[in-house]
Amino acid sequence: MLKYANPTLFLGLVARLLPWLMGATAIAFALGLWGAFVSAPADYQQGDTVRIMYIHVPAAWLSMFCYATMTASALGTLVWRHPLADAAQKAAAPLGAGFTFICLVTGSLWGKPMWGTWWVWDARLTSVLVLFVIYLGLIALWQTIEESSRAARAAAILTIVGVVNLPIIKFSVDWWNTLHQPASVFRLGGPTIAPSMLWPLLVMGLAFTLLFTTLHLLATRNEILRRRLRRLAIQAASGTTQARPAHRLTMQDAGGSAP
Repeated sequence: MLKYANPTLFLGLVARLLPWLMGATAIAFALGLWGAFVSAPADYQQGDTVRIMYIHVPAAWLSMFCYATMTASALGTLVWRHPLADAAQKAAAPLGAGFTFICLVTGSLWGKPMWGTWWVWDARLTSVLVLFVIYLGLIALWQTIEESSRAARAAAILTIVGVVNLPIIKFSVDWWNTLHQPASVFRLGGPTIAPSMLWPLLVMGLAFTLLFTTLHLLATRNEILRRRLRRLAIQAASGTTQARPAHRLTMQDAGGSAP
């Protein structure tokens, strides 16, 4: 698989994978949404409000998964200085911000009928908000620094520093008193959710993961192509600039007036 670190080979791989990924994403979402809104029962306490869970929880998973992907790419940028790693990290940031925003919005919609408030400054919600701010900061960093190599190193360092927030998000419900419920799917004692509600949740998690993979490959491909076009434009402009002095010199040597 290391050979696909070559941008040209990577583009070929993306072209082959995208149709399959798009089809799998559509199928997973169809099954997941049917299970979430048709097959799964309403909760005996929360009623149909619990169906927000099938959007909120996968979005929360993907908000952290995106950042973990960016951290791996940041190591590739700093250690191996590979341009594909930088492109992958830059492409993942808007996606991670989007999933985190969905997590925050659906969490507020779910929290209002359950807690009686749209927002509380507890550890889990605050740490997810910090993650969203980090995403926005990284996006702004890439937009602010014009030199791509400097922007890549700065973003990679900030990403690695910010990864300390992931375990805080994960274990915040265990370390501090919080209104947020503890882990109910990935836990040592096994899931505490009824199977009729668990399988649609897992399918929706798979659908969100496939969606991220598809969008990430598309965004990384577009970033590679954008950089190639920019490099070609710079080379073309440089060639034009170098050609002008030669033209002026020829005119002067011929005794004409230089334009």
